[in-house]
Amino acid sequence: MRFQPDIFLALPANHPQRWLVGALILFLLGSICSAIYLQMYWLAGIPVGALVVWLAVVDFKKVFFLMLACIPLSIEMELPGGLGTDLPSEPLMWLLTLVSIGWFLRNWRVVDVRFVRHPVSLALLAHLIWMAVAMLGSTYFLVSFKFLLAKGWYVIVFYLLAAHLLQEERDYKKFLWWFFIPLLFTVLTILARHAPYGFSFREVNYVMGPFYRNHVMYACLLAIFLPFVWYGTYWYRRYSGIWWLLVFGVVVLLFGINFAYTRAAYVALLAAVGIYGLIRRKLIKISMLAFTLVFTALIVLVTSRDNWLEFAPDYERAVSHTRFENLLEATTKLEDISIMERVYRWVAAAYMIQDKPYLGFGPGNFYFNYRHYTVTSFKTYVSDNPERSGIHNYYLMVTVEQGIPGLAFFVIFCLLVIFKGQQVYHHTADVRRRRVLVAALLSFMLIAMLMLMNDFVETDKIGSLFFICAAIIVNTDLKRNKK
Repeated sequence: MRFQPDIFLALPANHPQRWLVGALILFLLGSICSAIYLQMYWLAGIPVGALVVWLAVVDFKKVFFLMLACIPLSIEMELPGGLGTDLPSEPLMWLLTLVSIGWFLRNWRVVDVRFVRHPVSLALLAHLIWMAVAMLGSTYFLVSFKFLLAKGWYVIVFYLLAAHLLQEERDYKKFLWWFFIPLLFTVLTILARHAPYGFSFREVNYVMGPFYRNHVMYACLLAIFLPFVWYGTYWYRRYSGIWWLLVFGVVVLLFGINFAYTRAAYVALLAAVGIYGLIRRKLIKISMLAFTLVFTALIVLVTSRDNWLEFAPDYERAVSHTRFENLLEATTKLEDISIMERVYRWVAAAYMIQDKPYLGFGPGNFYFNYRHYTVTSFKTYVSDNPERSGIHNYYLMVTVEQGIPGLAFFVIFCLLVIFKGQQVYHHTADVRRRRVLVAALLSFMLIAMLMLMNDFVETDKIGSLFFICAAIIVNTDLKRNKK
């Protein structure tokens, strides 16, 4: 309904709508004047925050999609006391967590119980419960408690709430556009900043700011979201304006990945094609079994008779490179500093797991404990780790922080999502739902693969898609069973 000023002015002076609008105007003017007078310009944003809170209470679905739009634009900020957050996405997560808990408690009768009882949901719940158990034996309890809280609002917002809000094709289209347009804006901005440098590899991390921590997270996010944009082209009439915009988006994302010079993203693009073929031929289970056997044999080979010591890097040769071709050459010779620094931390992780195999060191506690378990012969120039980064292998990190049972619960969750996704794909007759399903499954499997070399599931840009994809797969399965 359109707001008409003449009708508003004709309302009686004591009408609630006039009082409400008047109070909002005075509040806005007061905040702006206070911001200017006190030179604390963040005060001008208080009315916007109040409006968002009011909107979350009235219609939290709009705030959910607003949060999705903020994720590609979010900026990491350091707070006093050594804390950090992502603005503006994380405060919106907190707000949605509180509102959704209240909504679910109030409307529990209309909630689809089948979603909660689904094997994927039960596996995720078991993983969270074990995380809470591991927290009790944490070396730094407060750190683990904050980590568990953060994991809780990720699951509530991006799994439970997303499953409630993303059920029909119109919802998936909203998800695509609310995430895609801001993401496209960041890619075009980064390409425009990178172009004056001739798309130089030396400047690739510099041009990522302020939206992305580094070129790895940027390129991997583009590769992970690309399946949704690709399959989005099938939702609209070919050669229409919207169709051309999505095709343009696919090209821009590919350009962004190319000039991000990230090896993991290149591998992910190639893997996506192969994974799709495996899904079509029902070979996911066999391929996962083969990968597990090969990976286990490799671990046994490396760890037997102290063979792992032969992989110790040459301290003088394992350096950073300013040319991408030199980086590729160093990678093949195991002289790239980023890879060897990962090995340095993986060796420490192996000793940590031996020390505490059952409960681990507590969620979020790898950084505070790993230095006591490092091996000097694997040390590199960046081993001081001033940015306080993690282990760069999420599966190892889960094992170190939550013990072997924690890894088992997490792997079971991932495998259930993947196996159920393949099963539902072959039992879903609706072509449109299959397209959404395969996009979510491809994205989820790419994240699972990239976690072998990274631990960015705890970030809002990747972690959000990780749980949303799982929710989409479960919802598609429930729709199939209902029919």
